[in-house]
Amino acid sequence: MAVLENCEPKRVFHYFEEICGIPHGSGNTKQISDYLVSFAKEHNLESVQDEMNNVVIYKPATEGYEASPTVILQGHMDMVCEKRPDVEHDFTKDGLKLSAEDGYVSANGTTLGGDDGIAVAYMLALLESTDIPHPALEAVFTVDEEIGLLGAEGLDCSVLKGRRMINLDSEAEGSLWVSCAGGLAANTHIPVRRVEAEGMILQIKICGLMGGHSGAEIDKNRANANILMGRFLYGMKKLYDFELIHLAGGTKDNAITRECTAQILVDGENISDILEYALDTQKKLREEYAGTDEGITIQVENQGTGKEMVLHPSSRERVLFFLVNTPWGIAKMSGTIPGLVETSSNLGITELKEDEFLAVNSIRSSVGAARDALSDRVEYLTEFLGGEYVVEGAYPAWEYRKDSPLRDRMVDIYEKMYGKKPEVVAIHAGLECGLFYEKMDGLDCVSLGPDMKDIHTSGELLSIASTERVWNYLLEVLKNLKD
Repeated sequence: MAVLENCEPKRVFHYFEEICGIPHGSGNTKQISDYLVSFAKEHNLESVQDEMNNVVIYKPATEGYEASPTVILQGHMDMVCEKRPDVEHDFTKDGLKLSAEDGYVSANGTTLGGDDGIAVAYMLALLESTDIPHPALEAVFTVDEEIGLLGAEGLDCSVLKGRRMINLDSEAEGSLWVSCAGGLAANTHIPVRRVEAEGMILQIKICGLMGGHSGAEIDKNRANANILMGRFLYGMKKLYDFELIHLAGGTKDNAITRECTAQILVDGENISDILEYALDTQKKLREEYAGTDEGITIQVENQGTGKEMVLHPSSRERVLFFLVNTPWGIAKMSGTIPGLVETSSNLGITELKEDEFLAVNSIRSSVGAARDALSDRVEYLTEFLGGEYVVEGAYPAWEYRKDSPLRDRMVDIYEKMYGKKPEVVAIHAGLECGLFYEKMDGLDCVSLGPDMKDIHTSGELLSIASTERVWNYLLEVLKNLKD
């Protein structure tokens, strides 16, 4: 029996559950892309699939809408793959294990992929429908949004005729998103040298953090485990000698890192003092992050004595210097839009390999010059430490458009349906709208979606009732886009 069969709207949740059964993490989208093409064939709809696995499905206008301007519906098919440490799940081959409780859908210890699986489900339900009035539709399913908007960047937009686009990648019912930040992935590669040393081996693990989306939650005072590990190790260096063997934290640059682990070599005589230092630091961090991350935990595990290849002292200092000095969190608030984060950085990934230290920052800004200036800071820091700096996945901001007939129409429709105006907001997260806006002259675009909580985390939730209300709103918008 389907887990979501009693959730309304039934066809939306039918398709949501189907795609949740297909592995579709970023970089692993061939299977779900082929599924979309098969769907189009089964429903006698034309489709285009490109080499990146992006898919566009076309549906003709319903009766009475033949002369109406085409509407583009757009969302991405890939999801962020995160899980609790105690959960066994292989995102490359396992489907998600869904639950529906207390009005929310979740995925039992893993990310749900409501971002942006619900967009895919909405579009499929629309494409199969026979009784929903709408203009001609171009349903655009992009890949690898979560790792730099790569699908949208590579899509040949000449296959699209529409110039009114509804993006379905927001997570806040009652809000129409009309502007977003641009961003890039800042990759730091610092070469390291190792020497042999002998002593007591300790594993330091910083865990118990809430994590979250590095754009939407960057202003929520949530801690980053990579940054905290840098602080912990630097503080310990001032008290006790140690050698660094290994360090790793995070797997996604766009997720605030929840856990970071380091292996160090110490003099066994300092064990009790180091344990006391860890408890004291844990207490101070819980006080610092009261209200968001009171669960911060610093675990110290004695792994015995032995000989290890540790970082040469100069290499260790370069790694610590980077961790302590790399930009983290909000760099600047907007001077024109109250409450909007303009520019930020998130150290999402760290990994100390045999011969190099890798760090990946997600840098965002709604102002291109500010994004590039923050990137320059990380580049200068990297090069100062003798490393190489590489930018990947740079994408433009989606700038606010003063003249937007689509936005104005959607505001009016919402007010008529619910008796109040929706919020019209700019967000700090990245959306594909900026790339489409840059490529397609005259594009008018608005983003919407149902309520979701804690996206990009193992606690991700999708509201069932909100999903139904947004579906009804979307249908009403399409019905009213006759001219």
